Amino acid sequence: MRIPLARALALALVPVLAFSVAGCAKRGAKTDLPYVARDVGTLYSAGKQRLDQRQYKLAAALFDEVERQHPYSVWARRAQLMGAFSYYLNQDYSEAVASAQRFLAVHPGNRDAPYAYYLIGISYYEQIADVTRDQKITQQALDSLGELTRRYPNTRYAADARLKMDLVRDHLAGKEMEIGRFYEGRGQWLAATTRFRTVVDNYQMTTHVPEALLRLTEAYLALGVPMEAQKAAAVLGANYPGTDWYKRAYDLMQKNQDKLAKAQNPAAS
Repeated sequence: MRIPLARALALALVPVLAFSVAGCAKRGAKTDLPYVARDVGTLYSAGKQRLDQRQYKLAAALFDEVERQHPYSVWARRAQLMGAFSYYLNQDYSEAVASAQRFLAVHPGNRDAPYAYYLIGISYYEQIADVTRDQKITQQALDSLGELTRRYPNTRYAADARLKMDLVRDHLAGKEMEIGRFYEGRGQWLAATTRFRTVVDNYQMTTHVPEALLRLTEAYLALGVPMEAQKAAAVLGANYPGTDWYKRAYDLMQKNQDKLAKAQNPAAS
């Protein structure tokens, strides 16, 4: 997933920031070099050359050097974003985020600000781990992509961010389901219900909702509240009538008709 996205980003960034200049220098990421004064064009062109050669770590270091030696130049502003982009391509996501955030702190109203927000969002997005891991990064991806869509809703970056946000929400819902199933397997029905309810209430457009409604049906029956189970099964049937999840919920409610009848008419029991 990362390689095609990187190419797309390169196409998006180059028309805005690239310059046809040449030169050479060297600096490892986060490794200090002896200070050797160079003119801004030479430094910037060296970074661009390294970027074109896919030497992303060196490119990032050279763009950082532009900012260090010529902090008040127009080139420094461009170099900040090019450096962040280079860090991103090198999968050095924490540095990419830091560089883009520094750009926004200094140039909040710049025309390239949407791209800086986008770099932050996708840098978090690329670090999303499977649902068995902590999802702090996943939430950071959702928050930063959401910030982009709120601030710059009509940009091409926002359009892509919305697609990624749907995937991120589905991932977060999957984490809630994993925890809920864990509690259910241990017979901790109240804790399980809380997780499944979160999916239904907060992640309504994700693929996990049908299963969450089935699990709520199971959990409510186990908790002795069959009328709540019936409500969950009814919502499942109304919205996902042809799914196996609904068939299982329907069969489960049929097997528990006596419990439901007693709950509906307690005086008769």
